[in-house]
Amino acid sequence: MIRFGPEVCGNLDAALGREWLETNGLGGFASSTIVGLNTRRYHGLLTAATKPPVGRLVLLSKCEETLLIDGHRFELSANRYPGAVHPQGYQYLKQFRLDPFPVFTYVIEGMEIEKAVFMRQGANSTVIQYALRGPAHRPTAGSPPGHGHIQLEVRPLIAFRDYHSTTHENPVLDPHVQAEPNLASVAPYGGLPRLYVAHDADALDPAGTWYRNFEYDVERERGLDFREDLFSPFTLTFDLTRRAQAAIVASTERTDIRLVPAFRQAEVIRRNAVLATSPAKDDVARMLVAAADQYIVARGDQKTVIAGYHWFSDWGRDTMIGLPGLTLATGRADVAKSILLAFARHVDQGMLPNRFPDAGEQPEYNTVDATLWFFEAVRALLHYTEDYAFVQANLYPVLADIIAWHVRGTRYGIRMDQDGLLTSGAEGVQLTWMDAKVGDWVVTPRRGKPVEIQALWYNALCVMAHLAEVFGDATGQDRYSKMAAQAQRSFTPLFWNEAAGCLYDVVDGEDRDPSIRPNQILALSLAHPLLSDERARRVVEVVVRDLLTPYGLRSLAPGDPQYRGHYEGDPRSRDGAYHQGPVWPWLMGPFISAYVKVNGRSPAARERAAALLNGFREHLHDAGLGQVSEIFDGDAPHRPRGCVAQAWSVAELLRAAVEDVLGPKPTRPAPGGGRGADPAPPKGRTRPRA
Repeated sequence: MIRFGPEVCGNLDAALGREWLETNGLGGFASSTIVGLNTRRYHGLLTAATKPPVGRLVLLSKCEETLLIDGHRFELSANRYPGAVHPQGYQYLKQFRLDPFPVFTYVIEGMEIEKAVFMRQGANSTVIQYALRGPAHRPTAGSPPGHGHIQLEVRPLIAFRDYHSTTHENPVLDPHVQAEPNLASVAPYGGLPRLYVAHDADALDPAGTWYRNFEYDVERERGLDFREDLFSPFTLTFDLTRRAQAAIVASTERTDIRLVPAFRQAEVIRRNAVLATSPAKDDVARMLVAAADQYIVARGDQKTVIAGYHWFSDWGRDTMIGLPGLTLATGRADVAKSILLAFARHVDQGMLPNRFPDAGEQPEYNTVDATLWFFEAVRALLHYTEDYAFVQANLYPVLADIIAWHVRGTRYGIRMDQDGLLTSGAEGVQLTWMDAKVGDWVVTPRRGKPVEIQALWYNALCVMAHLAEVFGDATGQDRYSKMAAQAQRSFTPLFWNEAAGCLYDVVDGEDRDPSIRPNQILALSLAHPLLSDERARRVVEVVVRDLLTPYGLRSLAPGDPQYRGHYEGDPRSRDGAYHQGPVWPWLMGPFISAYVKVNGRSPAARERAAALLNGFREHLHDAGLGQVSEIFDGDAPHRPRGCVAQAWSVAELLRAAVEDVLGPKPTRPAPGGGRGADPAPPKGRTRPRA
């Protein structure tokens, strides 16, 4: 449980830096700050995924709530308007907790009113429950002592717009409310879904009104449109004089309000089942497992991974990097298989999609590494399950076709060079995970041979050589083994920077980029390392010296002229800094794997790894509650930035916890080794030497 008392809830600055997130397994979500003051255009009580997991629309932005005691009005809400915060309901908020979903406790005139918010799994539906409690209230016949009449007014505020946008007062909106017993619905704009609000209110007032000039602090900081108008189509009034409960369900489908207790019980049972998969019982591991569940969503009849909340969809690279930690480390191999099948369907010209656009158009194929991470995800599946039959029947032909395309060449100059390594790049295109682009400016183009691409390519060839051997494909085994051996022979002479004691970041012809970046750690951390033990140890020493922070690895060493220690400002400033210094938590996973490996998987190395993971404990109570942020500033105090919830950040911490701290899984290693193992190379190869 994450809990905050009045010292945080009543401190607006502290409260606004903490955000809760509810998800529905479809790509939809609900989110806000712990005081209900929306600071982002992405905040809302119902962001529906109309084309799961994309097509996301903010339908219900928030609810304005007022408790009336003997005619005296007490506003529970809080909003930022130009020059003012109004109302200031956070002053009544005595506690916020995640238990397991957001619960807000207000104390007014000696009475306690509790609000709980959760989403239904598999439905674009948000449930809001209110309960009046405390010594001043009797939930039986008769008025509470000291109070004659108690009412709750709830005014929904709707946006009905794309979640990347804002809306403003306009004459096109249709204010008509369709009212039925315990159900009201609105369809303010043609072509958008109808919003149904099931309720057990005693009265509904259909008079609508605009609320103008909400301001979103974070959007202002990001240099984006930060003002919005919202429309309230009706007001619900609940008489709490003789009953202690009230409920609302905002949904894209008709809902029976009487089912709310069953919805809540089902969601509690589901979340407890998720927690039961935790590989360890400490609170950090359990929070990470709960966080991991929020990224797994539906794409058609299969599963995929939302890269981050609030604004990412499912990205190929993020999905494949995140798959082992999100699914296999948590015992959800069936989900891992579904994800692999979903992406295998979309392989085109030997490439995995980089991104599925929000509006559901054709996927984008503009990455060199997502496809190579696909091989690592398959290897991880076998490491945990040994389900070779599944891979042979569903994935091996796809993997073989991918290798063939990379040998002869595919989009953006991606092809195997004469030295057996992989080259890529085209003007104006960013193909690696360091993919920031502003207009025509590719901030880190990394054309040629990026170091981590060679590590992933070599790993993919080793995986294929092993699979060909297992599946009796002698021709394939011979071909892939020879390709892997050639790549291995070419790598160290080309990439080793003796003067710096580490690897060049990119080699492009005669040009070698000596920038000290974290990409080189993958040459050590993957199942099939490319460096000798001595050189691997030297790389780790450099990474510890220049890149390691409590929250992951910096994307560039501070001594570099291009280093940017803070990620802030308008879009151009932020994108220009994105991979030039900010800390990436997902890289803590590969670092831990490399560190434990070069130290012989000793107890001391595992203890250090456990301490690094435990360092995220405080962060799990900050920014996105129970989640891990996308990035942090490179400079101390390493303020969290970017998305408040990032899939591969959570996934790689979980994977490292299972494989490098608790021990490799399964207990009987699968053929082909594991990330923490010292794998035997395919036949015809020998381990590299210093």
